[in-house]
Amino acid sequence: MNWNIYSTWPINCKNLISDADMLNVSHVSLAKLEAGIETIRRSPEDNGVVRMIVRRPRVDEREVLTEGELNLEEGLVGDTWKQRYSRHTPDGSANINAQIAIMSARVVELLAQSKERWSLAGDQLYVDLDLSEDNLPPGTQLAIGSAVIEVTAQPHTGCAKFAERYGTAATKFVNSAEGKRLRLRGINARVVRGGMIRVGDVVRKI
Repeated sequence: MNWNIYSTWPINCKNLISDADMLNVSHVSLAKLEAGIETIRRSPEDNGVVRMIVRRPRVDEREVLTEGELNLEEGLVGDTWKQRYSRHTPDGSANINAQIAIMSARVVELLAQSKERWSLAGDQLYVDLDLSEDNLPPGTQLAIGSAVIEVTAQPHTGCAKFAERYGTAATKFVNSAEGKRLRLRGINARVVRGGMIRVGDVVRKI
């Protein structure tokens, strides 16, 4: 994979993308996905890099940012996390343990086929970092820019929308035993210190 694309792909903080704009694409086969697993396993264990920041201003809309602000109250400022229903809380309010959703840039590149389709995954941060439980157990804190986030135990798994966007093979791939061990679907985190983050920032374990 050519990782130089990250420095040249144009990101516009006003670029609103809807799911409908990018769903009419053929999906990657399971064989091709499995062939890419070694590249994913070679993700750095520390000192990773933020490759994309995505805000969700409304349901099924994505706003790709060059920078964003994390705070304890809202998560990613301007995102709809706080307004979203959660089945994991007694009253359905936003789940603090799923305040920030993070996905491996190597995984989403494999699934999405083009960088314009990364944001369909619905995560806010896409990073080049080993997200496996062995490397980032719950409670691990990550410094990004001037912010700090903490990995939570809240599982992050492929759902019906994920299958619609990337295919049933992709869902099977991320939800397999090895996929869950490597956390190919991603991880959940919460903000423990607010601050600014930018594309290209180092993601460092504390």
